[in-house]
Amino acid sequence: MSKEKQAVDRARKAFLTGRTKPLEYRIRQLKALQRFINERQKEIADALKKDLSKSEAGTPLYETLGLESEINLAVKKLAEWAAPRPVTKNLLTLSDQVYIQPEPLGVVLIIGAWNYPWAVTIQPLIGAIAAGNAAVIKPSEVSANTAKVMEELLHLYIDKEMYPVVTGGVPETQELLRQRFDHIFYTGNSTVGKVIMEAAAKNLTPVTLELGGKSPCYIDKNCDLTVACRRIAWGKYTNCGQTCIAPDYILCDPSIQDRVIEEIKKSVKEFYTEDPKTCPDYGRIINQRHFKRVMALLEGSKVAMGGENDESQCYIAPTVLRDVNPDAKVMQEEIFGPLLPILTVDSVDEAIEFVNQREKPLALYIFSTDSKLIKKMIDETSSGGVLANDCLVHFSVSSLPFGGVGNSGMGCYHGRHSFDQLSHLRGCLIKQLKMEGMNSMRYPPHTAKKLDWARFFLLKEVDLARLWRMALFTVFTVITAVVLQRYLL
Repeated sequence: MSKEKQAVDRARKAFLTGRTKPLEYRIRQLKALQRFINERQKEIADALKKDLSKSEAGTPLYETLGLESEINLAVKKLAEWAAPRPVTKNLLTLSDQVYIQPEPLGVVLIIGAWNYPWAVTIQPLIGAIAAGNAAVIKPSEVSANTAKVMEELLHLYIDKEMYPVVTGGVPETQELLRQRFDHIFYTGNSTVGKVIMEAAAKNLTPVTLELGGKSPCYIDKNCDLTVACRRIAWGKYTNCGQTCIAPDYILCDPSIQDRVIEEIKKSVKEFYTEDPKTCPDYGRIINQRHFKRVMALLEGSKVAMGGENDESQCYIAPTVLRDVNPDAKVMQEEIFGPLLPILTVDSVDEAIEFVNQREKPLALYIFSTDSKLIKKMIDETSSGGVLANDCLVHFSVSSLPFGGVGNSGMGCYHGRHSFDQLSHLRGCLIKQLKMEGMNSMRYPPHTAKKLDWARFFLLKEVDLARLWRMALFTVFTVITAVVLQRYLL
């Protein structure tokens, strides 16, 4: 028996004990996970430094602060999220109990990504724990040092039978996908996403696919270009461009292209000094294979800024490409690196048409002070999420669902959305063995009169809340009348 199957079997056996059902158990595990994050900051930061050259000061900002916030929210709101949820009744269910009961799915497989290996692996785990599931955690082998820390230290804090960590590469992932799960949560690219979905289909396993794509960034020529370009430069070059929701390319009027380039240059210098290669806050491409892939995307495009590189260090400078052709190599796939193409369009309508001719992106960025223009772009395009006048930060808003649409993914998470995504929302109707006369309309023999009654009860729209308010008002009126009568007498 493979180690992967053993891990899955142990997790299922642990789940079947029922110990995840009590909310107290879930809260203990969530708090233990938070202790791990707080007490192991150095190990986490050291591993990220080795994997992606992330700075120690930047690690909490991009990796762990969001996790602590998610845990705090889950602990605070868990009783509310897990409670039975009442639903609207109709005339036939007035005297019944009708509600939705969230329940755990079972064993969830979480396959993480390497670009933010803690944030995008542990955040789904928080949702899985909160929902009462067991989970098998598969960190990306590409961020090998982080995967090692996760495997060696995580089990010192949380239940290792209920939440095993399985490390390894493609063979180990393939073996995991041969096992039966109750849900698979994958963060990565669309190519692997299709493999995940195919494997899941064999057991009719539901999936959450957090993918990516080419997220457009439209800049209105009338907005504050200095602020807009500073925020775009931060969103693009954070983590050396290896962010699934990084602005992939800019669409703007030809008249502002030169100014956009100059403002981005100034922002890069402000963030990463004259020489980003020596700046501790500027990262590196994950490995040489990805370095070569990103560098190949430069073919046929004009470099307006940056372009310097060092293969031995997997370093690529923050780079801007100007007057990019829509058919250029850099426009044929998600860049996932520090290259920022600029394509010119003559109007917002042309920008909308450009976006709509391509796969639906994970994020759409709009920079404008014109609320009508922003609404127009929202109304006439489709994307996983929309953010106006900033980049990336919608990921940090727990009340917003985060996820893709079409080629950029399916399903969503964050906050309560994670809990619901990894729960079965079980519909419950509890009737009594009374009022049998009401049921005669559905029992044979079927007649026109019975059909009329069924039509009345099933199709008649009755505002039960209004009837309840009227009843309360009537009772209040009667009581008031009785009191006044006694007072006057």
